Amino acid sequence: MSSTFTESAAGAATVHETTAEEFADTLESAIETPAVGTPLPFEGVSLSETAVETEFTPSELQWAATGVTPARVGIGEYGTVTLPSDDAGTELVSLYTPTHAAVLAESAIEPDMKAAYERLSEDFAEGTDTQVLATGPSATADMGTLIQGVHGPHEVHIIVLEDR
Repeated sequence: MSSTFTESAAGAATVHETTAEEFADTLESAIETPAVGTPLPFEGVSLSETAVETEFTPSELQWAATGVTPARVGIGEYGTVTLPSDDAGTELVSLYTPTHAAVLAESAIEPDMKAAYERLSEDFAEGTDTQVLATGPSATADMGTLIQGVHGPHEVHIIVLEDR
């Protein structure tokens, strides 16, 4: 994995490295229940073997402690992940829960923003032109003092699948 990605994410998110075989155990150690999630597009990796509910109501999303979503691209120089805005509700699940766990394929980590945009250009050409760029908990200094987690998650975990 890109050590730059891990170093850049430090302080904003906790990065967990794992394999598909160890995914369920790694995820379970990073989440609090109740947890909701959107389908993961990685072969051999599923939320079905975890405590994460993939069919949930808006009310269940509101009360969930953790949201689990796939991340499309990792940006090494910032420790940032991109999250698609899609019909599965990935964006909502990533933003409405106090803890967010993003699942990212190691092969999707790009060194910088330019390379990330090049990778995403295919998605943009196909009409998936909205991505949330997430780098840890939300933060604002509107009132002078930096406050984290005002809107969006208070805690972020990035689960990097080493064998993907």
